Amino acid sequence: MRAHLARVDAVLVQALIAAALSFAHIHDIAMAAGQDGWKAWAYPISVDLLLVAAWRRLRSGTAKAAAWCWFVIALTASLGANVATAGLLDMTDVPAWLRILVAGWPAVAFLGGTLLAHSAPKTATDEIGTEVIEDQEDEPEATSDPPVQPTIESTPPTPPVPVPTALVDHARKVAAEHQTRTGAPIDTPTLRARLGVPVPLADAIAAQL
Repeated sequence: MRAHLARVDAVLVQALIAAALSFAHIHDIAMAAGQDGWKAWAYPISVDLLLVAAWRRLRSGTAKAAAWCWFVIALTASLGANVATAGLLDMTDVPAWLRILVAGWPAVAFLGGTLLAHSAPKTATDEIGTEVIEDQEDEPEATSDPPVQPTIESTPPTPPVPVPTALVDHARKVAAEHQTRTGAPIDTPTLRARLGVPVPLADAIAAQL
């Protein structure tokens, strides 16, 4: 346990050192590009917030392509400032292209942060519903046999609706939550509304609960 805490503490100290140095380098670049006063301090905060937003979206497991894109953009801004302040850039004579990049960064960071923080990720119910639709599309169409006696009309039996195991497990959780909250078993219309599935599929799920 102590060894684990020591490793964690070392990682936290290293992260704090890296963050402080990168923060200072971005501040220096902003100052050299003409963004003085409080504006120079706002630039490193903007870069760090975009990194955090992209990392949170990566951890959520949704929209990974967009999250990686903005994570790389923020990381490039941070690394670029670190390299530029290592003696490769004359801080007293900043080129015009760098001034343009620094001036345009707030709009870029705002766009990335908005897309990462306010785009709605897919829920578990949406993913299960997609699997159900795909399973139904893959099922062959059922054919009915001709009646045994031509003079007697008979209704062909209704083929069973396939229910994925994952959807049944999810329905059991929904039914248990409804039972705990209301004290009564969940009915089929309520179950169908909670799951967002067609009526035949809801009946088939209710029969298995």
